[in-house]
Amino acid sequence: MSKARERQKARRMLVQALYSWEMSGTDLETIEAEFHSNNNMTKVDGKLFHRILVGVPKNLTEIDDTFGPHLDRENQQLDPVSRAILRVSTYELLYSIEVPYKVVINEGVNLAKTYGPTDAFKFINGVLDKIAAEKRAIEVGSNQLKSQG
Repeated sequence: MSKARERQKARRMLVQALYSWEMSGTDLETIEAEFHSNNNMTKVDGKLFHRILVGVPKNLTEIDDTFGPHLDRENQQLDPVSRAILRVSTYELLYSIEVPYKVVINEGVNLAKTYGPTDAFKFINGVLDKIAAEKRAIEVGSNQLKSQG
């Protein structure tokens, strides 16, 4: 299995894990243990899963403050699945600089198509585009120059 597929599976599980964390208030160690016991983690990027599962709550204020200004409603009015997707994707845009922003946006959109409410992917795409332009301006700018060249 390719590394990209293992990362995709980790992101899918992260949306579920962060949703569970927010809805149940269960501590992260318990959630992570449950995911390891209830799923075949051999085909999942376990390091990515752990890093983001721990990283989102640890940096929650910064993450929520990063996507908050780009929402068309209050954060608490978002459905919890879209919020989990935005948190995973925003974390990667901020802290996983080795992952190209286009990959982060594409993964977020695909997660929204799979798990989010109808048309959530359009909303997620718009928010992530704005975050990328703001937080990864150099990468986005050089990419735009390449496509014009």
